[in-house]
Amino acid sequence: MSPSNTENAWAEGIGIFAGAALLVVGIFQFLEGVAAAAKDDVFVTTRNYVFEFDLTTWGWIHLVFGIVVAIIGGAILAGQKWALVAGIVVAVVSALMNFVWLPYYPAWAILIIAFDVAVIWALSTMLGSRRH
Repeated sequence: MSPSNTENAWAEGIGIFAGAALLVVGIFQFLEGVAAAAKDDVFVTTRNYVFEFDLTTWGWIHLVFGIVVAIIGGAILAGQKWALVAGIVVAVVSALMNFVWLPYYPAWAILIIAFDVAVIWALSTMLGSRRH
């Protein structure tokens, strides 16, 4: 059974959304990393947080991870099939990283987690539509 033109259009649209969203998440992660690595006194730190790390280290982790996420987002937009699964993996890792980052910059972390959830949904939907 061949997918209809409508199903193909939806799958393509979802793929474009997922690639663009990952590109945005990667840029957000990169900027978050630059802010933390360059001037970590911008962030408010909480006492006795379970996942307490040095902010400069966190900054470099976010900076490098942001570049990787943006590259995978670009690969999805370029139509690379490997990037669909890689996109889900980096979106899950990004959501977990930003959960740990919550006490340092809650609004930014929640925004990125929301983008990550949308990307996971979009890529999962796209992978599911390709199997039929």
